[in-house]
Amino acid sequence: MTMTGWRIHWKEETGSTNADARAGHPGEAFVADFQSAGRGRLDHRWLAPAGVNLMFSAVLDVTGREPAEVATLPLVVGLATVRALQPLLAQARLTLKWPNDVLAGERKLVGILCERSDDKVVAGVGVNVNQTSFAPEIADRATSLALLAGKAFDRHAVLDAILAELGAFHVRWREAGFAAIHPEFTAIDHLAGRIVSVLQTDSDPMPVTGSCGGIQPDGTLLVGSTRIYAGEAHVKATGFVV
Repeated sequence: MTMTGWRIHWKEETGSTNADARAGHPGEAFVADFQSAGRGRLDHRWLAPAGVNLMFSAVLDVTGREPAEVATLPLVVGLATVRALQPLLAQARLTLKWPNDVLAGERKLVGILCERSDDKVVAGVGVNVNQTSFAPEIADRATSLALLAGKAFDRHAVLDAILAELGAFHVRWREAGFAAIHPEFTAIDHLAGRIVSVLQTDSDPMPVTGSCGGIQPDGTLLVGSTRIYAGEAHVKATGFVV
């Protein structure tokens, strides 16, 4: 049991913490030093050296919630993660790139994958904590807490900080809904004010391109006059509107 009240299951190695968490109950978190079959959104592989980063899956209760409201949970998890990590990084500003990445500048620090299973959602979170080098194909777009702060971090302390924020935001989400939390995204919205192109599905022949109005109270992304739902959406952002 962690100081945040969550029940923690920590393994040295597993296939996927999300897979482990599907058998869990709300209030439990499943953590591994190494995942052999970890994956991110759109089935992208998530690989990290053993014992260096933080990979965990938290089980959240969504009993009685409509699918459209449940679809906002990746954003809630992202906001909670930003709130937990920002105090650790005095020299870097963290933002949330809709729908599920936490960035420092233009580099990815955290990836999030939420999957619904009956009346619960498994929220998988991967945080680059102490990794200081990355594979060539992602080296120019990935970063870590250690690289940003110039020091190593205790992964248990990072986990506790995120779970504390996640627990608090989940309670607020259940009590008042996403719209009540929505104003807090304004300061961390990575895409708002940029020109973006979005492929809404893998087979979409024509991207939606325009000025991004940011995350909306229903969790969609406004691009021009079009609301984009997460699903299989791919987002590419360019410069800011001038």
